[in-house]
Amino acid sequence: MANSPREGRLARRPDFTQLADMASEAVGGKSDSPSFKEHEYTEFGKWMDGWETRRKRTPDKQPEIPQRGIRIGVAATAEEFEAIAELKSSDWNYLVPMTELKPGKPASSHNYFPVNSQQRWSHVRLNIFPDGGIARLRVYGTGQKDWTATDPKEPFDLVTIAHGGACVGFSNAHFGHPNNVIGVGKARSVADGWEPARRRDRPPVLENDENGILLVLGCEWAVFRLAHPGVITQIEIDTTHFKGNSPDSCKLDGCILTTQEEEDMIKQKWELPGHKWKPLLPVTKLSANESHLFNSLTLELQDVITHTRLTISPDGGVSRLRLKGFPSSICLLRPCEKPKMRFFVKAGFRANL
Repeated sequence: MANSPREGRLARRPDFTQLADMASEAVGGKSDSPSFKEHEYTEFGKWMDGWETRRKRTPDKQPEIPQRGIRIGVAATAEEFEAIAELKSSDWNYLVPMTELKPGKPASSHNYFPVNSQQRWSHVRLNIFPDGGIARLRVYGTGQKDWTATDPKEPFDLVTIAHGGACVGFSNAHFGHPNNVIGVGKARSVADGWEPARRRDRPPVLENDENGILLVLGCEWAVFRLAHPGVITQIEIDTTHFKGNSPDSCKLDGCILTTQEEEDMIKQKWELPGHKWKPLLPVTKLSANESHLFNSLTLELQDVITHTRLTISPDGGVSRLRLKGFPSSICLLRPCEKPKMRFFVKAGFRANL
């Protein structure tokens, strides 16, 4: 048997799991669910799809566990302890204090911890006591870029999660969260994009208008907060990997919202008055499995926006959305203080006894 066990189901997943996983596969982690191979063993014991330490039989020489390479079956050496000491790891800040974990059973394997922090972090370290196994580590949060160090003549992707962009609303996320489309790098497969469920309100006979656009009423949408208010000059909509299930067409709009207005719109399911949205890209035909580059309408209007809405019709999948442009100085739209950065850990713990 090589089937994946069913992950534990919660009555309601914490809201913070809608944020981007800052330790995802795109930056070296693992995005998929852990698998279990019942009869798979190695020379060190049971094969596990995660990180499992040796059973500790010696006292700790220091309270912190150092980072290691990919070797398995051996403990850290004295030289490795000395090398990690140079990092002054004892000065690291606690995001989650020592906390008892639930056992790795399907119904209780997910451990969620909210963390409030206004500081920008580049590394996190996971310590386990005294030993055991972790199937997956998720770190949910928002990216943060040092905009003071950017070249004012060089356009930047203002929506990517690497710089702090985030999806703040969507109509449907049946086959993938819209946060995927603003992920790092190129999409690896359709699983690394956003694909809503197939709409059931399409007419039995499809017709096109004079521009080749399907005449359908239904659509799907996703709203993104830009990493920084700015002017969008170039738009990339990539349908790579979506060969028989890409959208027929799309359009892109932008608006200016304060933090409070965004919170209100989230509660109202983004029923924003139509006049608030400014067109960035009119209704445009899309092709399957292809990257599409467009100039933004704001190239002439020079309109600053804080949020953008991607609308696809009637449904289908998008692998990446890139919005290149220039950050603006209208940060007064947002609170004077920096918004609180929230990082969250989802740890699946499983120990072999």
